[in-house]
Amino acid sequence: MIDINQKEIKTAGIIGANGYTGSELIRLLAFHPNVTLSFLYSRSNSGTRISDLYPDLTTVCEMVLTDKPEEVDILFLCLPHKESQNWLTQNPVKDSTLVIDLGNDFRLDGNFANRDFIYGLPEINKKQLSGAKSIANPGCFATAVQLALFPLAQKGLLNEVYTTGITGSTGAGQSLQATTHFTWRNDNISAYKTLTHQHVDEILQQLVSFNKNEISLNFVPWRGDFARGIFTSSTVKTDLELSDIHQLFKDFYADEPFVKVSEKAIDLKQVVNTNRCVIHIEKSENVAVIHSAIDNLLKGASGQAVQNMNIAMGWEENSGLNLKPIAF
Repeated sequence: MIDINQKEIKTAGIIGANGYTGSELIRLLAFHPNVTLSFLYSRSNSGTRISDLYPDLTTVCEMVLTDKPEEVDILFLCLPHKESQNWLTQNPVKDSTLVIDLGNDFRLDGNFANRDFIYGLPEINKKQLSGAKSIANPGCFATAVQLALFPLAQKGLLNEVYTTGITGSTGAGQSLQATTHFTWRNDNISAYKTLTHQHVDEILQQLVSFNKNEISLNFVPWRGDFARGIFTSSTVKTDLELSDIHQLFKDFYADEPFVKVSEKAIDLKQVVNTNRCVIHIEKSENVAVIHSAIDNLLKGASGQAVQNMNIAMGWEENSGLNLKPIAF
């Protein structure tokens, strides 16, 4: 007799499990009701127990990293940017496998071999993601900025946008760089990739498709002296009253479980360790500022990948993602 209450269990593998996004995926999937981890792939750390690299995973996951991938139902690619295409070329994956790429290889052009990658921002592409077999996870800054601007874009209200955003050191990845050392980051801040950040094209491609006319995005990203989280502020001109903007945003995100529009000021600790995005809007005369905050490793990466997996597989969207923020 089949137990109608028995949960559907799917196998999952992570390519690049030794990085920050890979380790966060392990933390999430270890407690997911519909997934069992089959393998953790790493060329550089093959043979090493994952909990030896990340002690926070002790008792959560004690799997040993391998350089031999297996066939699975769901495959996450957590590789450095521009390496996912190479990996898929060298390691063909069966058509029935759900592939979710956390890099930027397929965000602008989703066509690859026999796969057509769907842009994985659930708040705008939920219908397309349902049943999808190839998903391009959005970038972290791109997620925060787009969620702050989509309600205005849908009404064709965007023209010139000025955005600043600050990110934690985990956004630069695990490999040490001069600007990720504690001695450099501590009590320090700096701008980088001013007006040239790699997420600008990604943001504009999606927003213009909604806005129906050209948008100028002037984006200045900042390195923050904290480990994780992103806080962005986007300045636009609009004649809408603040109350009307609030209503526009609340209506747009009314059915979205991970986006909260707040009439109170927001801060980064409201979202760290969660898959949430919180948004707050301020206005003076004809200038509005839309603030948004996310955890760059969760809603900006691994958490959103799990959210996309849930939608693609037809599971509850918040499965494995009911996480409380770290308030102190």
